[in-house]
Amino acid sequence: MVRIRTFLKRKNIVFSAKRYGIDALGAMAQGLFCSLLIGTIIKTLGQQLHVQMLIDVGAYAMAVAGPAMAVAIGRALQADAMVLYSLAAVGWAANVEGGAGGPLAVLIIAVIAAECGKAVSKETKIDILVTPAVTILIGVGLAKLIAPPIGTAASGFGILIDQATKLQPFWMGIAVSVLVGIALTLPISSAAICSVLALTGLAGGAALAGCCAQMVGFAVMSFKENKWGGLVSQGLGTSMLQMPNIVKNPRIWIAPIVASAITGPIATCVFRLEMNGAPINSGMGTCGLCGPIGVITGWVSPVESAVELGAQAITPGAFEWIGLLLVSIVLPAVITPLVNLVCKKLGWVKDGDMKLQ
Repeated sequence: MVRIRTFLKRKNIVFSAKRYGIDALGAMAQGLFCSLLIGTIIKTLGQQLHVQMLIDVGAYAMAVAGPAMAVAIGRALQADAMVLYSLAAVGWAANVEGGAGGPLAVLIIAVIAAECGKAVSKETKIDILVTPAVTILIGVGLAKLIAPPIGTAASGFGILIDQATKLQPFWMGIAVSVLVGIALTLPISSAAICSVLALTGLAGGAALAGCCAQMVGFAVMSFKENKWGGLVSQGLGTSMLQMPNIVKNPRIWIAPIVASAITGPIATCVFRLEMNGAPINSGMGTCGLCGPIGVITGWVSPVESAVELGAQAITPGAFEWIGLLLVSIVLPAVITPLVNLVCKKLGWVKDGDMKLQ
């Protein structure tokens, strides 16, 4: 047992929830952002402007989502170069075989393949053959074996959430909005979670509402402490910056959570706001305005997973634009400071509690 622990330490193989559930998951979301998400935006822009070059560029970026995710995961696991490069094939296979649940399949399989590759890396004199062979054979083999059922399970769960939201838009609107919003601020990836579950439709709209409530909420209600720099870094960056302050005083989180519980059902019940762009957008909030952009691209050109659930391209009217603006920006900017003011009156929050370091 001691020899095994020594070997794992030497190989930098660490079995932990943080490494796999935070580091790898967060990296996967970045890989997905730099391929599928940005590709979808570019392709949609090209379709609207009738520029074939942009359409082609977007399509190429979207096509390498699997390799991008797997390589990003390998980097997060600090894989050696030969392992890292070999993960491109693993990611492609896992994403294709996983279907709608491809991102979850990539996450699980890339982690296993990367750790196996790290275990044999530089252990033989023919490392240039052994390391990529082990990584690819294990990864692609697992992709053929377990990616389809993983994809089916993830897709089924996402469909279940979508159907439940349609049947109970008020309560599910609250639940999805609050939970995904909390995930966005925690040091995990809400974007990756939404992508893994292929969260689109009304459920995706509720998720967007929750994420925007967190980002816009923290940005606006901490403006006194953090000024314009804090407004931009949280409103267009991430509310995760507030995690150290939340640990010190969890009550500063009350206002954004209450705001998400309000805007979620408004999105689902009043405006019937649907996210039919790439599912990753559902968990992005106002980060680079990717959440609202996802809704807009979904109006124009719904993604395949959304079409399978009945989504159709629409020409948005004033009602749709007003709903998007209110849910993603205006309501969080108004509700969160008001709730936080109550918290201050009760002595739960004081000036300086949300100061960014």
